[in-house]
Amino acid sequence: MGRVGVLLLNLGGPDKLDDVRPFLYNLFSDPEIIRLPTPLLQAPLAWLISTLRAKKSQANYQKIGGGSPLRRITEAQAQALQQQLQQDGHDVRVYVGMRYWHPFTDAAIAQIKQDQIRQLVILPLYPQFSISTSGSSFRQLERLWAADPELQKIQYTVIPSWYQHPGYLKAMAGLIDRTLAQVPQPDQAHVFFSAHGVPVSYVEEAGDPYQQEMEHCVALIMQQLNRPNPYTLAYQSRVGPVEWLQPYTDEAIERLAHEGVKELAVVPISFVSEHIETLEEIDMEYRELAETAGVTTFARVPALDTDPTFIQALADLVQQALRDRPVYFADVMHPQPNLKNYPQSLWAWGLTPSAEIWNGRFAMIGLLALIVELLLGQGPLHAIGML
Repeated sequence: MGRVGVLLLNLGGPDKLDDVRPFLYNLFSDPEIIRLPTPLLQAPLAWLISTLRAKKSQANYQKIGGGSPLRRITEAQAQALQQQLQQDGHDVRVYVGMRYWHPFTDAAIAQIKQDQIRQLVILPLYPQFSISTSGSSFRQLERLWAADPELQKIQYTVIPSWYQHPGYLKAMAGLIDRTLAQVPQPDQAHVFFSAHGVPVSYVEEAGDPYQQEMEHCVALIMQQLNRPNPYTLAYQSRVGPVEWLQPYTDEAIERLAHEGVKELAVVPISFVSEHIETLEEIDMEYRELAETAGVTTFARVPALDTDPTFIQALADLVQQALRDRPVYFADVMHPQPNLKNYPQSLWAWGLTPSAEIWNGRFAMIGLLALIVELLLGQGPLHAIGML
């Protein structure tokens, strides 16, 4: 079969404060993150949002050391996975491809071609599938494959989601169990799962399976944990004026505190690595909110990072993928009868119901953009000489 490679996909994060604004621009330039009725609006809106959010985001990254640890942790995961696969008897090279910051996915693909990889397992570091995470990366890779005859010579397979894998469930339950052992009342502490949210329209209009997979994942983890503790799933990190999946993390914490809950074991369920949403949003913002609301114990379950059980689970996933029938981008991104896939063909440009709603908001966004440009003296309209 030739040389074998594994491509780990992740979001990426700014390495230093100067990277924050361009990172945000890359993030919001992705149509899978913000759905617009026409691609012509994507760049101006991404510029506006990244400009407005840059200072606040820089302040948040400053709180955790001036940059994201995501690259360092993901590369450590890749190294640990490569070592585990080699111990299991597989001569495999593991690559890292980030969607919005270095090392970018296209750079990883260039290295894969240079190394003459002939069989490739594409493994997103998102246990649950969403069009805004794994889906976005798969679309990018699908475009790269379609445009490059050399890539088309590589036999590849994708792993769309893997939240049901026994090793992953065991690793998560182990981290929760160890955290509960450290709180005053281990069997009474409320296990609070906080997942990254997505807009409701992703689920209801685009057929995103994320919410269903997340709910199933939490139920499986609690089954594996096998403890009497009550639990809650909530969603964090919402942005913009549209409705996101609920309950929201901040509101759910306040509600539980009002109901008399004193001990929380907080689980970052969407994330397999420490980054801004665990280290700042959960550890700082939500901790302060919880303590102000009356929670006396806020015990945060660590991210998986290079947990040995987790790394072994990733190795098992790769080895199973090499044995199974290949799963192609088309199997995941474009629905076919009698195939297990995700109905993302609905996720397209055009005057969809969601886009029609956005049209009404763009008048306000356009006015805001004009005001911002007048204040800052820079932006798309200045660039083309209209201001």
